[in-house]
Amino acid sequence: MTDAMLAAFRHDAHKFTGESHGDACEEFAGVPVNQSVPEGADCDAAALSRPQHKQEQTVPTHDDHYRLSLLTGETAYDPVEFSRATIESEVRDLFAVEQAETAHERWLASDVAAAFNESVYHPYTSLKYHTLLVAALLDNYRAGNEFPDLRLIVEPAGEVVPFRTVFDGERFALRIGIEDGDCPSARLGSRPWRSWASAWNRLTAHPLDTGHDKYDMTLDANLRRTQSWSTALQYIEDYHEWRPNR
Repeated sequence: MTDAMLAAFRHDAHKFTGESHGDACEEFAGVPVNQSVPEGADCDAAALSRPQHKQEQTVPTHDDHYRLSLLTGETAYDPVEFSRATIESEVRDLFAVEQAETAHERWLASDVAAAFNESVYHPYTSLKYHTLLVAALLDNYRAGNEFPDLRLIVEPAGEVVPFRTVFDGERFALRIGIEDGDCPSARLGSRPWRSWASAWNRLTAHPLDTGHDKYDMTLDANLRRTQSWSTALQYIEDYHEWRPNR
């Protein structure tokens, strides 16, 4: 039986291969994948990013698992950077580890996972950050933490808490947990729903220089309007990589 945390990191392997959930293979490169995630963590993470029970294309011209960038409006898939062989190799590296903490570290740093969306119906969502949200929720639930008690917590860059950290950038990290250690934080809400903007707006302090830096002002303004959690987290990553003179 695959460890529950490893299952969380492997549960959406079929989205890399273009298979439907119902027809998904049970193995990838000899590793068990596409298994269900306990505690309802997958469903709750999905609810953070997209409407439930709405299976309609929101972008009529886009109908595959390659993510659309909220920053550019273009597909995040670059055929020069991501050949089929490269994708298979990097995806294998995500799944082939036997230590769940190592899997978490690889997902945090993964470029290939960021090139895919979590739903073809909502192409701006991010498979990378959906998976990290699943793992963070699952680890909290297994520890007895209930959703209404969870907080979005801002920490210094590089302070990675196994399974709980959902973003680690050059300037700050973001974690989901219940103890903030006096770091800026905000409650996620009473139930899982597309509430990113609400949580971001309620942070007790912000990690961006919105008083002097025009790029931070733009990033902050857009994050205050973005509802989907995986879309927002991916936007922070994309924006920091694009930002001039970073």
